[in-house]
Amino acid sequence: MTIQWFPGHMVETENLLKKAISKVDVVLEILDARLPQASANPFVNKICKGKFRLKVLNKSDLADPEQTKLWLHYFEKQKKNPAISICGSQKSQAYSALNYCIDKVNRNRSRKLKVMVVGIPNTGKSTILNTLAGKKIAKTGNVPAITRHQQRTSLENNIDIYDTPGILWPVIESDQKAYILAASGAISDTAIDYNDIAFFTAGLLIKRYPELLMKRYPFLKTIPEDETSLIEKIGSARGCLKKGGIINYQKASETLIRELRAGKIGRLSFETPEDLNHDIEKN
Repeated sequence: MTIQWFPGHMVETENLLKKAISKVDVVLEILDARLPQASANPFVNKICKGKFRLKVLNKSDLADPEQTKLWLHYFEKQKKNPAISICGSQKSQAYSALNYCIDKVNRNRSRKLKVMVVGIPNTGKSTILNTLAGKKIAKTGNVPAITRHQQRTSLENNIDIYDTPGILWPVIESDQKAYILAASGAISDTAIDYNDIAFFTAGLLIKRYPELLMKRYPFLKTIPEDETSLIEKIGSARGCLKKGGIINYQKASETLIRELRAGKIGRLSFETPEDLNHDIEKN
């Protein structure tokens, strides 16, 4: 399966970033803590050469805390990239990421420090910006590509921070990565079928988080044997039915994905550092 979802404004954003990166001092690369590898755009590596860059694993309040610790270790020890995990809506945590970067820059205090925020859609870049500013200055939402243009905000201590539109790479060829991005909401729901996303998600939950399933859906007496059974049970219990009591798979799938994205199923991670080792072994 190959996913192609590259809105026109993303091409414009790539060109904008290429020009703007030379004018900033540091870069905050915002990743989704639930999918740190899948939410890392390879394009960022190309344009950030020579710049101090901090990987910010945002939405840590939604991620499996044990896996987040492993990811931080992976980035810092194996990839030699400084990394920090935060919940972007918490002021102290958002500023911990900003201050980490500030401490790494030698500058004349009379000159403004320029910080650029980059990342793929729906990783919470605008939420972090609003938290740092102490007011709503950027649109936020649970759908990708809310921010369409670069926005500059002046903060205290002579700091300018630039929020940029989320950009994906033109073609996502890996099935696993495409499903992970779709399940998290980074890809528009029009790019991939809800039933496919739910099937992938159901398999992940059954395999890695059966205890969360049982807690969220108490009508499950035992863990379903397969993905279809789980979706059917959710559909039946939540009234996702057609005439004659037939399961409406579309509505049942939407219910599962909606609750997953809202964090109602619990704190979980879509990928682990161990998954990367398995991918290497396969290749």
